[in-house]
Amino acid sequence: MDPVSVGLLAALAGGAGGELGRQAWAGLSALVRRPFRRDAGEEAPSVSSGEAELRRLEEDPTDQQQAQALSTALAVRAALDTDFRTGLAAWQEQAELVSTGDGTVHNTISGGTQHGPVLQGRNFSGLSFTTPPSVPPSPAAQPTADADNGDSTSPPVRG
Repeated sequence: MDPVSVGLLAALAGGAGGELGRQAWAGLSALVRRPFRRDAGEEAPSVSSGEAELRRLEEDPTDQQQAQALSTALAVRAALDTDFRTGLAAWQEQAELVSTGDGTVHNTISGGTQHGPVLQGRNFSGLSFTTPPSVPPSPAAQPTADADNGDSTSPPVRG
């Protein structure tokens, strides 16, 4: 299992992703607070459950060291607890769908003249354009070059 992204943890702890981000963070919190699964008579492992790291990251979401500590605690716990690993994998799959504002966007428009609306960005949904696209000018409406002086805006006025 891949470790949980430090950037994702910090972003979710800081409230990124709106309501979906808050739900993802609450889901992780609930998962971490579940006790280690152990067989009868077996003692709990002497490693962090991740609760302390989770709480410290909640207190300071900008602290990358706290985010790294939580990521490490989650990975260690997942290696020791099969049920936790399964739950963490499912959580991580859903959490990665939350738009946390990280990542880059590269938009390019090239190759001639575009007519109509252009929207550049990332993660759009539910869009509608209510204005008709602009119509390119017809060739008949284009100014013509004057043979006498090369003026391409209008023919000279002679009087």
